[in-house]
Amino acid sequence: MRATSAVSATTDKTSPTVSVSHLGGDRFEIAVRGHRITVDQPEAMGGDDTAPTPTELFVASLASCSAFYARRYLSRHDLPVEGLRVETTYAMGTTPSRVSSFDVKVHLPEGVPQSRHKPLLAMIDRCTVHGTLTHEPEVTISLVP
Repeated sequence: MRATSAVSATTDKTSPTVSVSHLGGDRFEIAVRGHRITVDQPEAMGGDDTAPTPTELFVASLASCSAFYARRYLSRHDLPVEGLRVETTYAMGTTPSRVSSFDVKVHLPEGVPQSRHKPLLAMIDRCTVHGTLTHEPEVTISLVP
């Protein structure tokens, strides 16, 4: 991920916005299209462990995007969706601190034929979060007084 920084930046009003506000300690509230999500840190890291960490939400984004793409594929092809589940484990890396690997396991519902596995996997590989991870995005971080 390429990162650039600046003291101030112009905000494009047509872009989707995610806003994060400090709630106290290591807790923050994320506002997305009228929805609210809280993040925190585990007690061992100085937080109160009241919510997932930002990193856990990052991993959850990949897992849930994979699940969404799988469900859409299955539904489009009149295949069962009941019991679809995605489990994702991850490893942390250092220097820089980051998620260094993901292991995404898609548990298929009963009745999905083997002949659909390869095209289903190809569809899941097209999920937006996966695409973002595999095609380095430009990130600009700026300070706004």
